[in-house]
Amino acid sequence: MSTAASSSDKPTVLIVGAGLGGLMLGALLEKSNVPYAIFERSTNLRPLGSAMAVGPTLLPIFQQLGIYEEFLTLGKYLTHIPGFGESDENLYPKRPTDFQPIEEFTGYGQYIVARPKLYELLYKQVPPHKIHLGKRVLNITEENDRVAIHTADNGTYEGDILVGADGAYSAVRQRMYDQLKGKGDLPKGDQEELPFSCTCLVGQTRVLDPKEFPILDEENCQVVTILSDNKPFTWSFFTTRQNTLVWSVVHQLDKTTSKAAMEQRFRNSENSGEWGAIPAQTMCEETQGFPIPLNGEMKTMGDIYALTPKEFVSKVMREEKVFETWYSGRVVLLGDACHKLSPSGGHGAVTALHDAIALSNLLYAMPTSTSADITNIFRDYQKERYPAVMESYNNSRFVAKVSDRGIIGRIVLYLITHMPMWLWRLALAKTVRFRPQVGFLEAVGLMGSVPPVVSPSEQMARAKFERQQRAVSL
Repeated sequence: MSTAASSSDKPTVLIVGAGLGGLMLGALLEKSNVPYAIFERSTNLRPLGSAMAVGPTLLPIFQQLGIYEEFLTLGKYLTHIPGFGESDENLYPKRPTDFQPIEEFTGYGQYIVARPKLYELLYKQVPPHKIHLGKRVLNITEENDRVAIHTADNGTYEGDILVGADGAYSAVRQRMYDQLKGKGDLPKGDQEELPFSCTCLVGQTRVLDPKEFPILDEENCQVVTILSDNKPFTWSFFTTRQNTLVWSVVHQLDKTTSKAAMEQRFRNSENSGEWGAIPAQTMCEETQGFPIPLNGEMKTMGDIYALTPKEFVSKVMREEKVFETWYSGRVVLLGDACHKLSPSGGHGAVTALHDAIALSNLLYAMPTSTSADITNIFRDYQKERYPAVMESYNNSRFVAKVSDRGIIGRIVLYLITHMPMWLWRLALAKTVRFRPQVGFLEAVGLMGSVPPVVSPSEQMARAKFERQQRAVSL
């Protein structure tokens, strides 16, 4: 079976993976009239996860897509993240992290949104008939200037370009790497196992009554995050616009535990870093006594777990690795499939969405669907995205060291909590430099005092878009 062909010279794109990155790419290709289809291995979509910080690095794109106002109804404005230390189950305050300068730098604020709500918003931007569920990829092939995926239900789907947006344990990456390894063309670093140093329990409570939980009535997002002095854990919660608490408990692993957990993961599913219900419940039981302030009282994580439906709880791994090889032939990777970041920096999902923006710009701007032009846009895509990804990767690793119980962790924690405001402003300004836009949609005017880094893919798409606009007006 082939996907629907286009009468134009635009390529037909197969997207494997209906995560945030895959959905964003689909939504953008929908706007540019590039034919595409999304294939997802799950038979039903069950968006899980904790909170996401969304701000100036994404909000201009939401304006271009026409979903900015709806997003504002979903997210809560974030000004500070207060921190606590925990020693012998007693909490002591740390200096709050101030995010207010972001609006001065960019003209946009920072918002906290429940990850499932952001997922639902992007999902609505893709016509349902273009998302195919229950399509587990077994193999990929290329011949006669076409690429095909072969799925477990005996399906075969052909296109001009295949995008692997199927997560950290990407089946597309694995098949592509197997072929490259067989030819002796796969770098040694890409042959190594995907490492991770922590596991994370995440969830979201049921809708709560603000009369019982007055913290929910606060206009701005209320955050509590706790770093233990004597346990390898960090735990936190955020309030949401939907009157829920989204929460997470991060467990920093030692190397022995990490190896055992890796073996456990491979005994589970092929493409997912998620454990089942029993390990999640076990971690809930192990951490239920962790103290946390709520409504002016000292509560425990167990109190929050009791407010959380079991189906909204999951235990996941937090891997970290940037792969060297992002493409081969007519196959290209996106998001976690080519770079998996620690959640500590809060950039993982943003980097995937920025990948989708760059790739959609290049697909729009490419002159033909020949192998040569496809190779060129894949090369341009990695050249543009790799420096930004590495910056986010290094930032995430630096922040993650706060949880290290050794001397390095203590030094990093001291630097972060005692950083002078002028130095914090410089560090914060650096995090908002990458603010790309979609070149084939009306541009959003730049605001703020920190100019964005130039996006070559946006410039290429903008040039073609403006030529077409001039041609129409003649």
